[in-house]
Parts: sequence; C-alpha cells; structure tokens
Amino acid sequence: MHDLENLSNGAAEAAVAAADLIRKHFDDAHQITFKGTVDLVTEVDIASERLIRKLLLEKFPTIRFHGEEDGGEDWRQGQVWVVDPLDGTTNFANRLPHFSVSIALCHDGNPVAGAIVNPMSGEIYRAWQGGGAWLNGNRICVSKVEKLNEALAVTGYPYNRRECLDELLRHLRTMLQHVQCVRRLGSAALDLCYIARGIFSIYWETNLKPWDIAAGSLLVSEAGGRVTRYDGSQMQLDSYELLATNSILHAECIRLLTENSSTAA
Repeated sequence: MHDLENLSNGAAEAAVAAADLIRKHFDDAHQITFKGTVDLVTEVDIASERLIRKLLLEKFPTIRFHGEEDGGEDWRQGQVWVVDPLDGTTNFANRLPHFSVSIALCHDGNPVAGAIVNPMSGEIYRAWQGGGAWLNGNRICVSKVEKLNEALAVTGYPYNRRECLDELLRHLRTMLQHVQCVRRLGSAALDLCYIARGIFSIYWETNLKPWDIAAGSLLVSEAGGRVTRYDGSQMQLDSYELLATNSILHAECIRLLTENSSTAA
C-alpha cells in the first residue's frame, strides 16, 4: 500500500504529462464529436486519458482505473483512479485557455488523494487526506470572507441545462442578489481549486460527474472548506448537486439555495 502523499505525487506526475500533451495540441484543428446535445469530446481528450492510464498503471499496477471517456472499473469499490483527462473541453475546443486535468484516487467511492493541473498556467494542485492542499509546493487555504456581499462566487451550467433552466436561473438570480458577483469559467475542477486557494468563496452547480469533482472536492476539504449538497447533507461523488464554500458562508448558502427551491415548489 502506497502512502497518500506518494499517490498524490504520482497523480500529479501523470497529470503534468497529460497537460503537456494537451498544451501542444491547443492550436490544432480538432476532431470534435458529441456525446450529447452540447457535450463534446475531442481526439485530445481521448489521447490524454490513454496516456494517464498508461502512466498510472505503470507506476501503480495494483490500482484500478476509471476515466471519463473510456470508462473502466467501478469507482465505488476499492481503490480506483477517477480521471477527467480534459475538464473544460468546450473551452479547449474553442481555444479558450481555461481547462484542466483532474486525477483522484478513490477508496470505496471517497477521494483520498489527487492532483489537478492547469495546462496553460502550469499550476499544479495536490491534496491527500490529512495532508493539506498544495499549489506548486505551497500550502493553500480557503478565503476568510465573512459577508456574502463581499464573496466572489462561481457556478457552472450543466449539460442538461435546457431541462433544468428554471432551477438554474432561480439559483443564479438569488446568488446575484446577495454576493459580490458570480463568475462562470467552464472547468469544475478549476472552480474547486479556486475555492481551495481563496479566490472564490462560494461554488454551486448541479449534474456534475465523479471525475469532475473527485480531486477538487478533496482539495477544498483539505484547504479548510466545506463541500455538501445544497441542503447541507453529505455529498457523494454521484450526488446531483454540489455546494462548496470557505465554510464560513456555508450555512447562509444552504439557506439561500434551499429557500429558493422551496419557494419555487
């Protein structure tokens, strides 16, 4: 059994290699296919995942693998790498330089070590259970913002947004009325990194997938933040909704998101 810091470092090494591959192909004309109405994938997503799988299995041959593109082992049982080889594919495909590589090791469905790399900035985020959250060798922590109207927030628009548009707009309207401002950047993994390092104080989104949030949710927790469902209950990686904050503002955000939902009902 490898120690968790070593596993996080191994994840970071694989993520950096994938980030190098992605960056080299940033300006290429991409082969784009659609997995859903607006959910796209490029040849670089697939190449990145295959490279990560190869590197991780070479270094940790007893640990199983689950990737966004090619699937794999059941991530809910035992030790499994859960990988998003290119989080923010829409940005990448449109040459918007904001996307990431996310790798987490899950034990019985719970992330215990991981890394996230921003290919265009060179930022390497690492975390492991009980070991804190790190950016390029420096420890990071969540913001100390105490007032909603001083909090910069971030959200995302899920791929099923056309089916849940009313809910999405209700929550957005509510938050815009209370926080400093709301951003939408297009990479859930990086949104969670920015909560962990204190840029954002609030992040909420629905219909996220395990590979989107496994490493990032661990990073937030290890940086002193809190991650739950909208009502404050425990979030699983396959929960429909995620609320991540600096902990200080968490109760107020729960109230806003749940009151909003109950009023709509």
